[in-house]
Amino acid sequence: MTWSSELAPTLVGLVLLVGVTTAVLWGYHAPHHFAPALAVLRGAVQLALISVVLSGVITNPIWVGAALLVMFTVAALTASRRIGWSPQHVALVSGAMALGIAVTLTIVFVTGTIEFSPRYVLAIGGIVVGNAMTVATLTGRRFTELTGDNWDTVEGWLALGATPRQSTRELTRLAVHSALIPSTDQTKTTGLVTLPGAFVGAIFGGVSPLEAGRFQIVVLAAIMAAGTITAVVLVSGLAPVRTRPRLPD
Repeated sequence: MTWSSELAPTLVGLVLLVGVTTAVLWGYHAPHHFAPALAVLRGAVQLALISVVLSGVITNPIWVGAALLVMFTVAALTASRRIGWSPQHVALVSGAMALGIAVTLTIVFVTGTIEFSPRYVLAIGGIVVGNAMTVATLTGRRFTELTGDNWDTVEGWLALGATPRQSTRELTRLAVHSALIPSTDQTKTTGLVTLPGAFVGAIFGGVSPLEAGRFQIVVLAAIMAAGTITAVVLVSGLAPVRTRPRLPD
């Protein structure tokens, strides 16, 4: 089957899937019911562009580094916007993500767990960056929600002489735990509930199932490590609050 013959069924399937998603959200009167459709459209355009670009740079270390830098920048800005746009949030999110990603990839490649080559750096780096973004968003939003919902308690602690950081200490821990639940569940149910993309892609690429499994468990462990560091560093920076925080619309 050629690419042109696969294009028509793909478009039909995408239109139906996006249509169902939009119709359900619209029928339920959920806000921003067109957001998933626009996200799919944007994702399709970006994937098409990145596929063309990567076909020519995947073996070039400099271009792979540039691609990862672009991924990281977009991820950090996206997560910052989700928790409230400000220069402080951009710096905090970027720093938290950068530390988590750097520590994780250093361990993976310095120990020789995965071969240090441009294609593997791009593959694992892209996955870790994307998941660090998700954890940063979940951590920031959950902390803001918890602090807002428990503001009377926070003010009570402040009135008793607690520092802003001390007054939200338990809330930060709950936010970290909550943000890591999706990654934790994904990891512990791998092979039972889902077959992760990295695992399936490696097999389709001709790698043995055993080697694909080894690669996938390294990826999952890297996701957990980067996410944990990102969440803890981010929420530690958000913790000292003196006014009731609010989430952006």
